[in-house]
Parts: sequence; structure tokens; C-alpha cells
Amino acid sequence: MHAPPRHHRLRGLLRAACLPALAALLITALPARQATAAATLTNSGFESGTSGWSTYSAAGQNAASYVEAGGHSGASRLAHWSSTAYKVETYQYLSGLANGSYTLSAWVRSSGGQNAAYLALRNCGSAEQRTDLPPTPNGKWIRVVTSVTVTGGQCTVSINSDARAGNWINVDDLTFSPGSTGLSVRGADVSMLKKSEDLGGVYRTSAGTAGDALAILKSAGTNYGRLKVWVDPADGYSDKPRVLQMAQRIKSQGMKLLVDFHYSDIWADPGAQTKPAAWASHSYSQLRTDVYDHTYDVLNALKAQGTTADMVQIGNEINTGLLWPEGSTDNWQQTAGLLKSGISAAKAVSSSTRIALHLAHGGDNGLYRWWFDNATAQGVTFDVIALSFYGYWHGALSDLQTNLDDISARYGKPVVVAETAYPFRLDSEDSHENIIDLPGELVPGYPASPAGQAAWLRDVMTVVEAVPNRRGLGVIYWDPTWTAVTGNGWDPTDPSSGNGWENQALFDYGDRLLPAANWLGGHR
Repeated sequence: MHAPPRHHRLRGLLRAACLPALAALLITALPARQATAAATLTNSGFESGTSGWSTYSAAGQNAASYVEAGGHSGASRLAHWSSTAYKVETYQYLSGLANGSYTLSAWVRSSGGQNAAYLALRNCGSAEQRTDLPPTPNGKWIRVVTSVTVTGGQCTVSINSDARAGNWINVDDLTFSPGSTGLSVRGADVSMLKKSEDLGGVYRTSAGTAGDALAILKSAGTNYGRLKVWVDPADGYSDKPRVLQMAQRIKSQGMKLLVDFHYSDIWADPGAQTKPAAWASHSYSQLRTDVYDHTYDVLNALKAQGTTADMVQIGNEINTGLLWPEGSTDNWQQTAGLLKSGISAAKAVSSSTRIALHLAHGGDNGLYRWWFDNATAQGVTFDVIALSFYGYWHGALSDLQTNLDDISARYGKPVVVAETAYPFRLDSEDSHENIIDLPGELVPGYPASPAGQAAWLRDVMTVVEAVPNRRGLGVIYWDPTWTAVTGNGWDPTDPSSGNGWENQALFDYGDRLLPAANWLGGHR
């Protein structure tokens, strides 16, 4: 992520329409009404109306659940809708199941705005499992998954709505099959934390108790810390010594470490890949040596202090290459050569460290195909595809899912959303204009509120978890600790530059942990 200067605005690029806020309360699970019992789902695409399915509404609103034309793959789909507020459940009871792990998968659409809209697996002999339906105001289908452990040979597959008048959902093409899902990476980029602390930044639990931000995030469920590395930054932060310090703290929390090489003295992103000042006059050949030496030096120092990197990014948001102009994708052979130098260095330090190549614009499948087709044609080897995905810039969740599904299969690699974030309010805590500060800049269906921020992170994680063959590794929230602290601005050369990000942190303006952080622990 690049923190842009004041004049850099992205207004007018997003749809202004915003659906009502998603409420945080979930309806109490309704008791199962045992209908037909089988070991597999029947009529999972609703092509035979509601055959095999039962409907329950404590308020007698069964008519809010019905089958209509326009399926995801076939001719029909399940719908929940009413012109008045309603609560309804559509369910199917399964029995004769072999005990073990099972995954429910379904294609869904939703207006958003409900008190609750979710799929559930319950009465399975273990804790009920739910997955919420993301709002899809663009009308595109999204696949969601949830897993459960069956211990008593039975399970109820349940589709639930607690909705306001006019709210709707569609569900189609369900499967219930052996296997489990889950995310192994639930991370936070904490690159700005050390500087914030040194300048007086304070972090509190949701209850208001001050503490170590890393420990607070770990308690919420965060299991990965991401750190950017600059070569010789003006303020001395995110350089090798500070990265070594922070790596020790991350590992001491029992978290894994992702190191993000920018190969610059300042932010690198698709619009800026500026060479470090010390390398400015170097030839392409020398730059390859620079990349190798710098990568090896940092990673070997991490290894020597017992904090070996678990994953390494060779470049940050390198859509257009790195170390311009020599490493621009205008010359793919040279771009690949620089990448190979960094990869070779990382693997020389630790062959088990996973190599990630990271692009922005995570909803742009054409970009990713073009980029990784070229990289693989040049013989660039890697372990993970990393994406930045900010919904106010990079498209709808359905675009992210399409891209993740395609590239994970096309290149046979796991994928991770290495950056995402969302505002919990629009006003600024400091004098600097926030990057996102207008209602028209928000993603439809996600208000700028603590609940809206939590729903965004939840739904991005849902999309990643649904990547087939468990190739969705997880999600990393981009700098949740970058709160408004005087001097900790976006420009390392200018202490007065200000921070345009505090309204997207995971600590509120009272320094308390926000509810969204709990999703990093998979809390439903």
C-alpha cells in the first residue's frame, strides 16, 4: 500500500449508492424440523422446486421462502424475500453420515441490509458453523463455504434470513461433501507500529486496557505479522535494524513473519518504483547484485537471530515492475532477472521460506494473467501469489473471487490477499485528509462504521476461504496500527506530512481495538 500525498484523490470512481448498514445481531438458531433424511443433499440446485427442503418461520412467514427462475447454473434458485420484515429458514436434514469433517459450499447473492443472512451447519454433534452472505448489489453470484465436524452421523443444512422489508437473498448449487476449509494466514501489516510507539502511540484492548499492540492483535487471533523493508529511509524506520527488532517481537508472540521488500527508500507501488539513492547510478547488472545482496543480508540477519522469515515478498505491488527504469515490465527479461536475484537470495538463506510475488488491483484478472504469464515464461519461480484488494479501488468481491479462482488454478499456486482495509468512520482524527473520507467512495453495502469495517474483512476472508482445493491461504490487514500520532506521517522525509489512514486502522480514535480484528481469529 502506498500512502499518497494530499492531492492524490480517487473520488468519483465508485458507485455512490450505499445499502443500509449490516446489523451485528444474529437470529437465534431455529430448531430443526426433520423432513426427509438422506446422507447427501437432494435437489441442491432447486430445479425441483422445494422438494427435499423444509421451511420454518416462527412468525408464520413461510411464504418468504420460495423458488424462482434464474439459477446460478440451472433454471431455478431459492429466494428469501418479503414486502414486510421477515424471519425464515429453509433447511434440509441429513442422516446416515460418516463421522468426520464436511464442507458446505453454495453460490449466493444478497441485497445486503438484513439483520442477518447466513448459511449454517447445525445439530451436527459439534458447534454450529455459519457463514454470512456478502451483499452483492451488482447482482453477481459469490461462492461461500463453511465447514463442520460431524460426530453423531447427522447434520442440518440451514439457510437463514432475518430481514427488513424488501431485503432478499438467492442461494443455489449447494454441495455438502467430506473435507474442511480454513485460512492459515490471518495477518496484520504492522510496519508503522514501532514509529508510532516511539512517538507516543497507545493501544488498548476493546475493554480499554492499554497494552502491546502485537499482543492485543494476537489475542484477537492474528497469526502473521508483515513488515516492509526499505533500504535507507529518511526517518530510519522500516530499515534493517528496525525490521530485526520488530521480527523478534512478532515471533515472540508465536506469530509467523512475512517480509515485504520494497527495494526502495520509500513507498513502492504500481505508480512508483523508485530506486534507492545508493543504487541510483548503478547499471542493470549491478542492480541484480544489489537486489541479491540486500535480500540476503536482511533475511540472513533475521535467521541468525532466530526469526527466520516464513514468507518473503520480492517487491511490493510490482504490476509495472521494480527498480525503474531498468526493471520496468517494458522489458520483461530484465524484470525477471531482478526477481530471480531476490528469489535466489531468499532461498539461499532458507529453502523453506515461501516466495510471494505481489500485485495490486486484485480484481483485475486480465492484469494477473498477463503478468504471471510473462513471469512464468521468463522462468521466474515462486510459491505464492499475493494480491492487494481494496474494494473502493479494485472492484467487487465477485471480481476478486473470479481472479483468485482463475489464477490459483492457472498457475497451480496458493493465493493470499496481502493487503486489504476499510474505514470505520469518515472524519479525520488529525489535520490530514483521509484517503477515503466521502460516502461516495465507500463500497455499496458496507457503511463506514465498526460493523461495516468488520463485515468487509469478514467477507474478503470468506471469498479467500472459498478458493477451490484449499488454495486460499488467507488475508492480511494493511496497517491496523497506523493511528493518528503526530510525526508518524506518510512521508518519511516530512514529519508534518500527516496520516491519511487512521480511519482504516483496527484501533479506534480512543485507541481501542475494533470488532473487525476478531475476524482475524475467525470469530463468527
